[in-house]
Order: sequence, then structure tokens, then C-alpha cells
Amino acid sequence: MTNRTYKRSGLLAFALVLVLLATAAVVLVLRRDDGGSPADRANAGAQRFLDAWAAGELERAAGYTDDPEAARSLLESVENNLRAEELTLGAPGEAVAANGGQDGREDGADGGDAWAVPFTVTFTLPGLGAWTYDTQAVLRPGGVDDGWQVTWESALVHPELAEGQTLVLSHGEAERAPVLAADGSELAGASTVWEVSVWPARLTDPPAAWAALDALDAGIDTDALADRVAEADPDEAVPVVTLRDSVFQEHAEDLRAAPGLQFAEGSRQLAHAARAVVGGVDGSGAGVSGLQERYDEQLAGTASAAVVIADRESGAALETLYEREGGEPGEPVTTTIDPAAQQAAEAALEDAGREGAIVAVRPSTGEVLAAADWPVDGFARSLTGQLAPGSTFKVVTAAALLEGGLTPGDVIGCPKYATVDGFRYENQNEFELGPDTTLHEAFTASCNTALIENRDRLANDSLHTTAQAFGIGTEWNVGASTYDGNVPVAENDNELAASLIGQARVQTSPLVMASVAATVADGTFRQPVLVPDAVTERHEAPATLDPQTVDGLRTMMRATVTEGSASALREVPGVPHGKTGTAEFENADGELSTNAWIIGYLGERDLAFAVVLEDGGSGGSDAGPVAAAFLNALDG
Repeated sequence: MTNRTYKRSGLLAFALVLVLLATAAVVLVLRRDDGGSPADRANAGAQRFLDAWAAGELERAAGYTDDPEAARSLLESVENNLRAEELTLGAPGEAVAANGGQDGREDGADGGDAWAVPFTVTFTLPGLGAWTYDTQAVLRPGGVDDGWQVTWESALVHPELAEGQTLVLSHGEAERAPVLAADGSELAGASTVWEVSVWPARLTDPPAAWAALDALDAGIDTDALADRVAEADPDEAVPVVTLRDSVFQEHAEDLRAAPGLQFAEGSRQLAHAARAVVGGVDGSGAGVSGLQERYDEQLAGTASAAVVIADRESGAALETLYEREGGEPGEPVTTTIDPAAQQAAEAALEDAGREGAIVAVRPSTGEVLAAADWPVDGFARSLTGQLAPGSTFKVVTAAALLEGGLTPGDVIGCPKYATVDGFRYENQNEFELGPDTTLHEAFTASCNTALIENRDRLANDSLHTTAQAFGIGTEWNVGASTYDGNVPVAENDNELAASLIGQARVQTSPLVMASVAATVADGTFRQPVLVPDAVTERHEAPATLDPQTVDGLRTMMRATVTEGSASALREVPGVPHGKTGTAEFENADGELSTNAWIIGYLGERDLAFAVVLEDGGSGGSDAGPVAAAFLNALDG
């Protein structure tokens, strides 16, 4: 009985062992299959590496490899050298067993050691677009979280990449196109420049070097430069300034005599004329201002580009993997600038030696013939200046009065003072013409009080409406950045009074005022244009001036030259018409100053103009002679 029980117990125990072994086997199988097959685990390991790489988290991506330092180094090198706009990594393909396993066994067999996971790389590169190729990662068990890790090798990044090599995006030189005048001559083109720098180790006489640099009048802060030189490596060149060839040659003797200054000749596209309007390019050849910036893509063209394998130590290119043959040269930007008019305008401003601008337009077409600025490398106040036009705006004010029924012969008076809401207005030098003064006489003498005393003939919106017939206050499409003027509706009687004489909130640019004169000359507003190919639609004035208004303005502008404040133009050939202006403003010191204006046109030539000189003087005595010099030079 006992023995049988024992046997039975033994059978039961044996059965129980079998059950436990089976259960354990199931558990082992479950544990083995819980993470998927080796191929699945390799794919998962590859996926997390690719996700980190695509996200730009290169240190994390490198951490999923068996050589994080080498992986991070190459991934960063490729990122820096390719400068990709975008990196897209395709999903891992089907993992396959890799060859070369351990213990003489083929990896991958029987859940072996190494599996190769293919994937696709797409770099979107500047100048080349999308570049796609296939590569693979080999993974083995190990690494973080008991996952599978990438076996690092350079060929993972690109199949043809060996150790000690990297990928580099190489660009050839693009041929930048010039900015042209109307006759096809260059306003800007390739020019010789000189890069000036300091060699600290050879700077044996710093005061002589700083004096030579100060003499360039190029805005060099030599105190700050001295600090930079002191902090630099003795044999490290410290860049100072880039000079036009003409400037360098003028100062070459003094510059070369200063020990420690060194010079490198180069080429850069520079503006030869209308420099403030044409703009400039930086050291890389990209437009950074003016037309050069606005039309940078058109002018720059496309350079040749290629992806090459390069030696990481020497930087030498070893093999080209992908390229775009040759590049396309840029396309020129053609302007309406007339070289003779531009040269005459720039010469007149240079002789004046004051901050200012001259603009000339062709009344029959609106073409901008000249846009000159002083200083030449300053901002383009000719097109974008926002200035009170002063009494030159009386052309618009007179037009409003004429449109309202007044005639040039009507008496409006010209007292010494006019008071509006307690504010006293006066004429320049406090002149008066008396109560019998006509509109014609008040206009030619530029009498402020005459217009202000007759403000009740106009509504608060009269100037705003009349200005629209001159195209002012809307958005022009000139082909360049411009300020197109603003004549707001007057908010009160005092603002209306000030607006009548081109003050208060009335703002224009020299281009706008040249266009005002051109509108009188032609009888119709024609929106100015500088780059015809870029102008698809010009602004059209919502209203036109009555022919009698135009005739009256022409008569008064001619008389302003022959008997009034624009007498500086009297001897200019071509039947000049004009209107002067002196606009008051508060300068940075809080003191009152003036801008001197004169606008007009030549009755026998298709040319209208505006001249402004900033911060001092009057239209007749200061701007007038500059305008005369400009106009006389046109026939020189």
C-alpha cells in the first residue's frame, strides 16, 4: 500500500515536472518572442538612430552606436559641410543577415549577431536641390536598454565614404550680372577692390598706421581697431576695411609706408553711379541694399555646385558624388537712368558738399533720369527721403485754389503776418507785398501769409484731394523702394494753414516733388518708373487737373524764374520753370533748422527736377544755384 502510494506519488511528481518544464518552455518562448525577431529588433534599433539623426540630435544619435565619439564627429562634420536645408531619412527597410559573424558562423543565422538594415538618405542642398541615395546600417545586440546598437562606420553616412573622409558641398563662382543705365552702360559692375588688414607682429609704429587709416575718412574707429589688434594672435590678420581702387590709389603711398598694414587686391561688384540707389554687395557677393538687394536673385544667377568626398585633415576633394554642371549667369537689371543726367546731378551735389539729393524725371513718360544723393554712399534720400516740402508744395496749394475757381490774376493780398488760433505765421525775412497782391504775385514771391489768409477758400480735405491728381499719397510701383508722399486731411484750422505751405504733416520725397513738377509740365500725372521690366502696372491718379489749372501753374512757375524767388535759374537754357521752398524742422538738438528746396522743369526739354539740401539755407539762395549747375551741365 505504502509502496504503491509511493509509486503513484512518483508518477505524480514526474508528471508535475513535465508540466513545469513545458510551462518554462512556454515562458522562454514568450520571453524570446516578446521583443520580436532579431530582424525586428535590428529595425527598431535602426529606427531610433535615424529618428535622432533626422531631428538633428546628433549626440543622441551617436549614443546609439558602438563608437559615439567617432559617430558624433562625422555626423557634425557632414552637417556643417553640407549646410543642408533639409534632411529626410527613409524608414528602415527589411533587415537582412549580415556576413562575417563571430565563431566562424554567418551572422544572422539562428538569431545571430549582425543584421544589415537598409535606408534612404535625402539631403536638400542649396544650389543643388534634393540629393537621394541608399545606404545601410549594421546592428548588433547591445547598447542602451538592452536594445540593438549601430555598428559605426563612415560608410553608413554614404557607401563610398571611408574613414578619415567627409562630405562637402562645393560651390563654383557665379557670374553676377551688372545693373545698367538706360543706354546699356554699367551703373554697377565688377570692380577692383583692396582688402586692408593689420599684421600685428609687424605693427611697429601704430600711430602712423592709425593716422594713415584715419586719412581715408572711411569711418574707421582706430581706438577699437587697436583693441582688436592687441587681442589678436601676432600672426593673425585683423581685417580693417575694403577700399575702392580709386580710393586706395589716392592713399596708397601713405598706407604702404605704415609698417603692419597689408593689402590684398580683389574684385567685387560696385556701383559706379547712383550708388545709394543701386546699393551694394557684401563680401560673399550677395546684395545687401538698394537694387542689388531687391534684385539679388536675378543678378546673382546660379553657381555650379557639387557634393564631394573630401579628406577631413587636408580638406582636399577626392571624388565628386553629385553635381550640377556649370551655373547660369545672372540677368542684368536695366534702369531708366540717363548717364549724362546722373553724372551732372552727382557733380552738382559734390560741389555743394552738403547732404541732399537731386532727382530728374521725363514728364512725358515718368522715367527716372537721375537719382543722385550726397553723400554718395549714404541712404537713398532721393527716392526714400521723408521730408516736409515747404513752399514747393505751393504748386499743389495753388492748384487747389485754381480748381476752386480762383485765377492767377485774382487779388489775395500778402500781409506781413497771419495768425491762426494764436499761432503767428510769417514770410521768409518777414516781407510783405500789400493787400493788392494777386495769386500770381504771391506765388512767384512765395508768400506764405497770402495762402494762409485765404484758407477759407478750401476745405480740410481740399489739399488731400488735389494731391491725388499729382499721384501723392498712394502706393507707387517704381521698381525700387520709394516714399510716395502723404498729404493727410487737416484735422483743424491751424493744421490746414501749415499744410498750405508744405509743413504740418505733409511729407514728400525728392522723387515725389520732381513728379509734381513733371505733372505740371505734361499736364497729366505719369507715375515715375526706374526699373521698367519690374513694373507691371503703374498707379494712375483718380483725378486730373483742369487744363486752365495747368496753364495757370505753368505761367506762375515760369514767372517765379523770370521775376521771383527762382531767379537762380534765369540764365539756364531750355526755358526753365520753377518753385522754391524753405521747410522748417526741429533738428536733433531741438533747434529750428531748414531744408532748402527747388523744383521745376525745362519747357523746351522733356525734363523735370527736384533739388533738396538738408539742414540749412533757403530754396532760392542755396538749392537754386545747385539746380542751375545741374541743368547747365546737361548742355555742357
